[in-house]
Amino acid sequence: MTQETSAKAIVVFDIDGVIRDVGGSYRRALADTVEHFTANAYRPTPLDIDQLKSEGMWNNDWEASQELIYRYFEKSIPREELQLDYSAIVAFFQSRYRGPNPDNWTGYICDEPLLLESSYFEQLTLAGIGWGFFSGATRASATYVLQKRLGLKSPVLVAMEDAPSKPDPTGLFATIRLLALDKLQPVIYLGDTVADMYTVEKARSVEPERTWIGVGILPPHVQETVARREAYAQTLREAGAAIILSNVQELTSVQIQALLR
Repeated sequence: MTQETSAKAIVVFDIDGVIRDVGGSYRRALADTVEHFTANAYRPTPLDIDQLKSEGMWNNDWEASQELIYRYFEKSIPREELQLDYSAIVAFFQSRYRGPNPDNWTGYICDEPLLLESSYFEQLTLAGIGWGFFSGATRASATYVLQKRLGLKSPVLVAMEDAPSKPDPTGLFATIRLLALDKLQPVIYLGDTVADMYTVEKARSVEPERTWIGVGILPPHVQETVARREAYAQTLREAGAAIILSNVQELTSVQIQALLR
């Protein structure tokens, strides 16, 4: 989307868990990686991964993989004595997520379910709402889903390579600069993790004159039971989410206007 200097509001989307279901891809690759580097001794459950991410600082799944490996071994070996090869962790993770051939992807990414229709963005545009993406995914991975899978034409995107990891709000500010020049436009950021909500809180502290609203999205893997769903929703609320939605498309233009009142 091109610059929308007259947009009523700006909506910025996280991608993983919001635009695509990564329960069987990123999270599966994370579990595979931890299992591999602990010699098949420990495979983190989805709840283990959620608990780590609830700390608000493990948005990068390569770093999250490394941290879970550290935590497994440091029960018996001091962390400073462990010599984990981060580049090897990343390479193994990518071999599962993208596939063994970096030029011909055949990995878990190929089977990620989409969580919305591309027509949703057309509806936002027609309603005079600017939109873009700020994600901790690599640019190649984010572009794959946005352009190849959803068919979006050159969407505004700030990815892993472009900004520090969340909850640092630098990437959110960069996305907004690409979308608009009107400093007073309210911003809504949709994310599925504590780090996403913390990003909104940090942005508000830097630029308090703008309206900032965090919208929590429940990723599919936490919606399997009522108890899990409610616990995850409460975690997002405590991290600052104004509302919790089960699917991104529930954030209609009418809902956006209600949030801004």
